[in-house]
Amino acid sequence: MCRIAGIMNPSLPVQAIERAVGDMCELLKHGGPDDGGIASFPGEHLVLGNRRLSLLDLSSAGHQPMHYRERYTITYNGELYNFISLKKELMAGGMVFHNHTDTEVILAAFAKWNTQSFSRLNGMFAFALWDNEAKMLYLVRDAAGIKPLYYSTSGNALCFASEIRAFAPAKQQFEKNEQVAVYQLAYGHIPEPVTTLKEVRPLPKGCFLQYDHTGKEYSLQLFSFFSFNEKINDAEESVRLTTASITDAVQRQMVADAPVGVFLSGGIDSGIVAGLADITPNKALHTLSIYFKEEKYSEKKYQDLLVKKLNSQHHSILLQEEDFHAQFPAFMQAMDMPSCDGINTWFISKFAAAEGLKAVLSGIGADELFGGYPSFKRMRAALSLQQLPSGALRYAARTRGRRTGRLGYLNINGMRGIYLFLRGHFTPEQIAAQLGGYEKDILQILDRMPYSQVLGDTGPGNSASWMEFNYYMQDQLLRDADTMSMAHGLEIRVPFLDNEVIRSAFSLSEEVKFDRAVQKELLVKSFSDILPPEIWQRKKMGFSFPFAEWLGNSPYVKALSGSSNKQTQKAYKDFMAGKLHWSRIMSLIVLNAA
Repeated sequence: MCRIAGIMNPSLPVQAIERAVGDMCELLKHGGPDDGGIASFPGEHLVLGNRRLSLLDLSSAGHQPMHYRERYTITYNGELYNFISLKKELMAGGMVFHNHTDTEVILAAFAKWNTQSFSRLNGMFAFALWDNEAKMLYLVRDAAGIKPLYYSTSGNALCFASEIRAFAPAKQQFEKNEQVAVYQLAYGHIPEPVTTLKEVRPLPKGCFLQYDHTGKEYSLQLFSFFSFNEKINDAEESVRLTTASITDAVQRQMVADAPVGVFLSGGIDSGIVAGLADITPNKALHTLSIYFKEEKYSEKKYQDLLVKKLNSQHHSILLQEEDFHAQFPAFMQAMDMPSCDGINTWFISKFAAAEGLKAVLSGIGADELFGGYPSFKRMRAALSLQQLPSGALRYAARTRGRRTGRLGYLNINGMRGIYLFLRGHFTPEQIAAQLGGYEKDILQILDRMPYSQVLGDTGPGNSASWMEFNYYMQDQLLRDADTMSMAHGLEIRVPFLDNEVIRSAFSLSEEVKFDRAVQKELLVKSFSDILPPEIWQRKKMGFSFPFAEWLGNSPYVKALSGSSNKQTQKAYKDFMAGKLHWSRIMSLIVLNAA
């Protein structure tokens, strides 16, 4: 697991590019504290940079950028979970290896199969691979979009990095995106493909960018994607498939030459991951939990229930309000792009790193694939409401209240409109008032976003799954998890987003996958031997903190009370009166601090 950066720019001498990439990597050092390096190709004005977090082959043999056959060079951020089986296949085909890293497996696979190798990789990854003979540069991102990779092709230069902040030293003038505030107030985060820089965008998941240095041309190609086929509608078979795919995924992701832990929140998802990690052969397990003095938020009794069933070294950390306030500025500093969330991941990652861990497993993805959100019950109604005449929706949206005001979002085409109706933070009217603009302009900005309908003919359950998987999880959960964990030099692995788990979940019919009465019933049935009944019978709490109470005493929130913006003042008063969720006041905090 690493951070990567690079520049190809024929307008600059290679020495200037080396300095720029070196500065980019220095800004990314938090995510790769163990080692660093650059590789230069003067004739092509190309420099690749890397900051390394060592997890496989901890020796200097894993140094990056890594070369293969004097032709291929890679700078790689990620973990490849099927690298052992791929390596055996490649060795049988005559490929030679010199170290024990998964990095070299990717190089050998490309040398053997070229771009067809990308679809054979099961893991989380973002990498740049240079073919010095063909004079081709490839940027590649995993199929689930777990690891980030941003790039720019402005002018005659190609620039890429793992974080937006790293583009600052890139010797190019990137213009700030002035519409970021609209997206932040609508979504609570910056949704792909938007970034805070106009000329910089994320590489789409499951895609590779091929840059032809000779012709100075580039193309964007899809190499992998997930779609629903719903071919399995037998209940017993669905349980067998779910059990097998998730069990295999967890055991694959326990592979490391450094200690591995599990975030144990006390819920279904982390309980399953911890239980399966615990039975992984020849692997010591660490588990980590946060608890609070405020009992209505604390899940310690559920965490303790799970710990009693595990043979793990458990780390239970009390987080108190004074710690929250003391560390809040560091959390804000760690934020790469604005987000209303991520502080929970920041704290648990800080504690994990303090315990000497470099990798932890998380339950991200289970809610999206197996029906853990309220949207799974609300999707049918949302799809019906979107069919109403636009005039009726606009009229209904004019009534006071956030819920009715969000009806206006349903005039935005496709799933983005439904997403904002179900999950939007502020209404278009509120955003316009906050930013001093017009409601119609706010809607036009949001409606310009690329949108996709659900792939295939599917019902409301899989429609909700597709929406949460491609928007909320992709744009907020995964980005926050990556940014806030790597701020502490920690890798978060997500076994529910293993390729085989996603494919198996997408092959199940709605009838066997979702139950309107019991959240994630299929997971409960599949792992009833691991989960105590108290875990799945209780009400879902999520992985959150007593934020509303703590933020009320935060100087960051109190600063909003003195704002010259009347809408900000109103939001502050609503929050202090308990009428505004903490995540919405967080959106104003990050915008105010920008």
